[in-house]
Amino acid sequence: MEPSRLRCVDGSGFLMKNEDTMKKLWNFLRSMRFGIILLILIALCSVAGSVIPQQREIAFYAQTYQQFHPAILFLQLDNVFESWYFIVLLALLCVNLTLCSVVRVVALVKDKRLVQRTGLLPDAVRLTDAGMETLKAYLEKDLRCKAAPAGESVVYSKRLYGRYGTFITHLAILLTVVFGAMALYLPTVTDETCMPGEHITMPDDTQIAVESFRIENDTGDLDYSSEIRVTLPDGRESEVERIRVNYPMHFGPYKIYQQTYGTAGSVTAENLATGGKEDITLTESVFLTLDGRSGLWYDALYPGYILEEDGNITLIDNMVGSYEDPIYQVQLAENGEYISALAFPGDEFEVGGMKFTFNDPIDYPGLRIKHTPTVVNILLLAAFTLMTVGLYITFFLQPVLVKVSPAGYAVGGPKPEGMRLHLEALLEGKQVQDQNEEETP
Repeated sequence: MEPSRLRCVDGSGFLMKNEDTMKKLWNFLRSMRFGIILLILIALCSVAGSVIPQQREIAFYAQTYQQFHPAILFLQLDNVFESWYFIVLLALLCVNLTLCSVVRVVALVKDKRLVQRTGLLPDAVRLTDAGMETLKAYLEKDLRCKAAPAGESVVYSKRLYGRYGTFITHLAILLTVVFGAMALYLPTVTDETCMPGEHITMPDDTQIAVESFRIENDTGDLDYSSEIRVTLPDGRESEVERIRVNYPMHFGPYKIYQQTYGTAGSVTAENLATGGKEDITLTESVFLTLDGRSGLWYDALYPGYILEEDGNITLIDNMVGSYEDPIYQVQLAENGEYISALAFPGDEFEVGGMKFTFNDPIDYPGLRIKHTPTVVNILLLAAFTLMTVGLYITFFLQPVLVKVSPAGYAVGGPKPEGMRLHLEALLEGKQVQDQNEEETP
């Protein structure tokens, strides 16, 4: 029997330890300390996501951050807002805020005896008759409090709904996190290229026009930026706004990022028989012809070249920034024969009844266009409004609970300090005056 009894005791101790552990875990999950830790970690992730350009190719991070790029890729700092740990942090913050809100509202709902408990408070301040009249007049006429009998005392109350301010604030923060996550993960994202002077038409008929694009600023420093104008389907039109990497443009449900860039060739094709001309942008290999047999085959555009001592040309296929010495690689097709050739801006070729004049290349942007459903923006605005209301109630509409007995008064409520100081300042001069009059023979 003894071993069995010992096992029972051990088992009870194990259960008690489990209960203590679960209670500690529960208290920690709903604690303010845990919430602050989560907010700090989320803020650090957000800073990293703002400083480090997101969702770029691996070569970009290797070139920009060099020896640090393996750590950036390992920690998923190239796509931090979709990393597993950022999503876990958001989920834990939602759990923390939910538990805080539930515990708080349950306590408030159960607390139906706030006025009665205030009536049981001992007198904190004793008053003279004149001071008592001043206090009652202030509570009844100035504050317009409701009076409820509590034995020999009277409890004056007002704005009892003010105790819900912190709950409303917590709930608003929770909704802000939830709707913010919706704004982060629900939008549709498309990558588009657009030549300067042209526009992109989105599925909802929104037009995004690229007024201009530049790779370098006036001082020659790299500055990938585009001037964008957005026209919504309802006719609303934005101002022309310059966007840069990590400095997107917001207008309506759209957020437009400067994502990447490219350089396209440009050639003017002229029909020698009719004199008609057309400017053609070259972004990929293409055969320019009238009859399908003779014409110009465009292969590629190179950013520069090296002229060797023997007269040969070595083409440079990689360069950061604008093309300094662009050169076109083409083939001339005439009666089934192909002749390879190189062309510089300004060069002309006549083939297949056409004249081709090569122009300076055109730099163009690659845009990342994020469309957020309108309802998400409305919900976020509603959450911010609710948070403002909650904060206003918390700080400016605190409940008034004052117990007045025949001999004095006491202040109750969740945060009585402010009202206590206010009443002390209101009654201090009157009490001193009354005491002086009583001491005068």
